[in-house]
Amino acid sequence: MSRTRNSIRNLVTAVVGQGIGFIVSFIARYFFIKTLGRDYLGLNGLFTNILTILSLAELGVGEAITYSLYKPLAEGDTRKCKMLMQVYKKVYNWIGVGILTIGILLTPFLSLIIKDMPDIKYIELIYILYVVNTAVSYFFSYRRNLIIADQKRYIATLIRYIVHILFTFLEIIYLIIYKNFIGYLVIMIIATLADNVWVSIRAKKMYPYLKDKDDIPLDKETKKSIVKNTKAMMMHKVGGVVVNSTDNILLSRIVSLSSVAIYSNYYFITNALNSVSQHVFNSVTASVGNMFVTDDKKKQYLVFRDIFFLNFWMFCFISVSLICLFNPFIELWVGKDYLFSFDVVCIIVINFYIYGMRKSVLTFREASGLFYKDRWKSVFEAVINLVSSIILAYYFGAFGVFLGTLVSSVLVCVWVEPLVLYKYGFNLKLIEYFKIYFMYLIVTLISCFISYILCSYIIFDGFLGLFIKAFVCLIIPNVIIIILFGKTNEFQYLKRLMCGFFKRLKGRRGNNEK
Repeated sequence: MSRTRNSIRNLVTAVVGQGIGFIVSFIARYFFIKTLGRDYLGLNGLFTNILTILSLAELGVGEAITYSLYKPLAEGDTRKCKMLMQVYKKVYNWIGVGILTIGILLTPFLSLIIKDMPDIKYIELIYILYVVNTAVSYFFSYRRNLIIADQKRYIATLIRYIVHILFTFLEIIYLIIYKNFIGYLVIMIIATLADNVWVSIRAKKMYPYLKDKDDIPLDKETKKSIVKNTKAMMMHKVGGVVVNSTDNILLSRIVSLSSVAIYSNYYFITNALNSVSQHVFNSVTASVGNMFVTDDKKKQYLVFRDIFFLNFWMFCFISVSLICLFNPFIELWVGKDYLFSFDVVCIIVINFYIYGMRKSVLTFREASGLFYKDRWKSVFEAVINLVSSIILAYYFGAFGVFLGTLVSSVLVCVWVEPLVLYKYGFNLKLIEYFKIYFMYLIVTLISCFISYILCSYIIFDGFLGLFIKAFVCLIIPNVIIIILFGKTNEFQYLKRLMCGFFKRLKGRRGNNEK
């Protein structure tokens, strides 16, 4: 019950925070485009991708140490927690300094990345400010993962979104008054520092032993485990960054900076949706990690089936909505000049769906500490993605860049990740996973087809047409899922979970009124 309660708190805080944060960011992006224009939008997307690649300096040590915290937290071993956090602090401080140094040294090579260099003043200073923002994100932040590992992610999430919302409004006001990108970036850096410092102070209050200054050396067994998992996560990091953070660089170098600006709006929406869904899975990761310490494999697999069904329902509904609403929404938001053709939209949505359907498997892999078993998967994924994206981009432009991502996902990720989880986590055969996966895929394709056909008959334009299409996307996939899966154990579990949550919420409200 404690795990379930913490998971629900984490989930509700994340979804509400992300929802409000998305609306605020959506408004901010509108003013960003209107005050600064397409070139600055392209630079924002490009520099963000470059700095994501530099974040490889983290090498997965965060996930490895977080995994090592599950057991001592479950057993109340504060001494072990203190030892791990001391290591965490040292490593993250070195990472921040490393990113700052390497990032600044790359400044003279910007012209090699951007095919058509825009006429923007102080472009090197703008890039350096992005480097500083990424570097400072590692200072004071190491205590955040102790809160997360202790199944209290909602605390860190609440702080993050309060800071994000307040400072985003400051950025909007600054852009309207001054129309200056450098000042906008300075506000962004201050926001990053404020978030980290606030979380750090909160963690000190929650875990008083963090204030102890005595330096306790880490035992050899724990150190060996962290090093082993870090090596594995390093490979996963490389693969993830190459696949998810090189698209803008390839678009900038092979196609144009303008295409980066266009894609940035699509990425903004898919990234926001991915963040919401990731919060859902993050909210249960620590609880799943606790479960792998205390429960048997049968219980673990049944919980996985429930989470996988939620995973499918979420990404089926979102993918249907994106296919039908992506271009109409962007046209209303920023205009026709920022639209991709429908074939490019389709490949973006397909990649979004395939990546999204991996989330439940990745959540259980992370919580069970199986990083090491599929460490080479990410290397093959990265190589296939980079080679295929470069080759296909020269033939098909932006479509080719995203097609390369699809090729690497299908050839590597779709089967290797569940193979490792089922074989080493559940002691089951991979065929059991694909029976469920392909059933979910067929339902998603049928839902997309029916919804898109119905939306194509809607003759209204503007907000009215968008609203009607959104209503179709809300009804069709959800009705199909309820009809087909309403009597399954997975559906009934989610139903009981939500009913229990609303009953507790109602009970609390009644107690407050008394």
